[in-house]
Amino acid sequence: MRKIVLASAIAVSALGLAACSETTEENAEDTVEGAAADTEANLDAMGDEMEEGAAETGEALEDATAEAEETATEVEADVEGETETEAAAD
Repeated sequence: MRKIVLASAIAVSALGLAACSETTEENAEDTVEGAAADTEANLDAMGDEMEEGAAETGEALEDATAEAEETATEVEADVEGETETEAAAD
């Protein structure tokens, strides 16, 4: 997706540069290159944030599952009149 965005930006800029002077053209190229670099950096940062968010969500899910299992074992032990170790073995 990043390459499509960059290619689109370059293509649009190239069309706009057709009637410009050389200096204006160079300035525009610099601007486009800067924008492309910024876009790439932002996409990379967004990808990193998404990966971190997914990892944090996975950890939270694991914690919630462990907590639910512990609670279920405690309830079973109370209902069955067993120790938690016995209830966990069932």
